[in-house]
Amino acid sequence: MSDNTTVTNTNAEKSLFAQRFRGYFPVVIDVETAGFNAQTDALLEIAATTLTLDETSGQFSLDETIHFNVDPFEGANLEKAALEFTGIDPTNPLRGAVDEKKAITEIFKLVRKKMKAAGCQRAIIVAHNASFDLGFVNAVIERCSIKRSPFHPFVSFDTTTLSGLALGQTVLAKACAAAQIDFSNSEAHSALYDTEKTAELYCYIVNRWQQLGGWPLIEPEVAKQESSTEE
Repeated sequence: MSDNTTVTNTNAEKSLFAQRFRGYFPVVIDVETAGFNAQTDALLEIAATTLTLDETSGQFSLDETIHFNVDPFEGANLEKAALEFTGIDPTNPLRGAVDEKKAITEIFKLVRKKMKAAGCQRAIIVAHNASFDLGFVNAVIERCSIKRSPFHPFVSFDTTTLSGLALGQTVLAKACAAAQIDFSNSEAHSALYDTEKTAELYCYIVNRWQQLGGWPLIEPEVAKQESSTEE
């Protein structure tokens, strides 16, 4: 009995945000790259969107977005097909690009600030096909010899999987359409646009689950008692 009371009291001390994902702080990330190999191909753009939670309604929404155009690291591979697909010209001086260490350091700074404010212990990447984005983030961390990352090194929330479950769609544009989120194909494949659309999609799915009664979960005994009362 005392053990259960201790757990309940500990949870009560945590913010609703910290309780929602077991202490994880989800941050939506998107990268645009010069290929599919995180070890050899250049990171060209990266954006991150933090989320906020209305403690009254329990609904998530977009908070703050940070975005960088990134200079290819020394010796990076630039696949022609990838550049044609994204429309990014890494040599364009008007990009205002920064080196990848500057970009990732500034993102980490924002994430740590927001994570602390939410009372969470660890950040977790949310992305569409999350293993791809997480792979490039981890590669940058390794190349830049960053000792401490706020993100979990291998756990992620994948909106591709969540969309397949909740909406029957796995393509970002189609999932957004199913969720009635405006999506412009002409603006897609920029890290800034895709990050914010992925964040909208993620919030839609999490919020819809909450509206349907999926969180907070009702304990089986409580649900049984409520059912008996209604009868």
